[in-house]
Amino acid sequence: MKRAAPAVAGTPKAVYTDPLAEVLRPGQSTELLKELHILTRDGKLNQDSRRKLKQVYHLCNFIAPLLDDVLARQDTLTLADHGAGKSYLGFILYDLYLKERPGSHIFGIETRAELVKKSRELAARLDFPRMSFLGATVAESIATDALPPRIDIVTALHACNTATDDAIRFALAKQARHIVLVPCCQAEVAAVLRKRKNESFGKTPLSEIWRHPIHTREFGSQLTNVLRCLQLESHGYQVTVTELVGWEHSLKNELIIATRTGAARKNARERLQRILQELNLQELEARFLDPQPA
Repeated sequence: MKRAAPAVAGTPKAVYTDPLAEVLRPGQSTELLKELHILTRDGKLNQDSRRKLKQVYHLCNFIAPLLDDVLARQDTLTLADHGAGKSYLGFILYDLYLKERPGSHIFGIETRAELVKKSRELAARLDFPRMSFLGATVAESIATDALPPRIDIVTALHACNTATDDAIRFALAKQARHIVLVPCCQAEVAAVLRKRKNESFGKTPLSEIWRHPIHTREFGSQLTNVLRCLQLESHGYQVTVTELVGWEHSLKNELIIATRTGAARKNARERLQRILQELNLQELEARFLDPQPA
């Protein structure tokens, strides 16, 4: 029978590190993470959950300075998460940054009644009193008395196709100071490019950019976000575009952050209109050019 080799003097003892402690933030609610299925019921964290949590933290790192900016200017903060779904983002922002800041309130806006109901129930169970959930379309959310006339921060995470444009329309109507967008599945512009392709061939050589179907899809997606940035700049926002996470994690990866300065980029609206005309997309003017900048 072999005996264990004697310990060598000076060899450091192995130190056990809790993998959960390495990823959780101080004071973070493990009960919330279980409810969001980031942790298992027995509090374990698998590799997929770890990756998902890191992505959420990464987005929160972009949003946290915006929260601080608003609360440095005033005692209250309102944040509306448009197309909230299960309200992952709203719950984690509240838990990490706002539950100890009594002047703050998060509104989750979602059209699916069953998700609104579940979010309300979860906020009650966790005792998150300054979270409200509204079942409403964009038009309803702009007009309803259930929301304040002004919203400080508007977020829209993976809002599909024109839902991102709807969130922009809401943010402009509510005079949001900050807007945080992660667009997804932009199909409308590509559909118009495709529909008017033959006409565009005779109008501009640029139509070669979207002649092939895969290029139509990719160019349409890229162009959509370019038009959104110009729209925001024409309304007096300073715009930053960056990656949300590494491309290996998600192809829907573009993060648009806009901050209201009140100083509109002088030629943004004109350039937006010229792009629509040059690419034979005039039928989209109502979406990107209205309402008129303040």
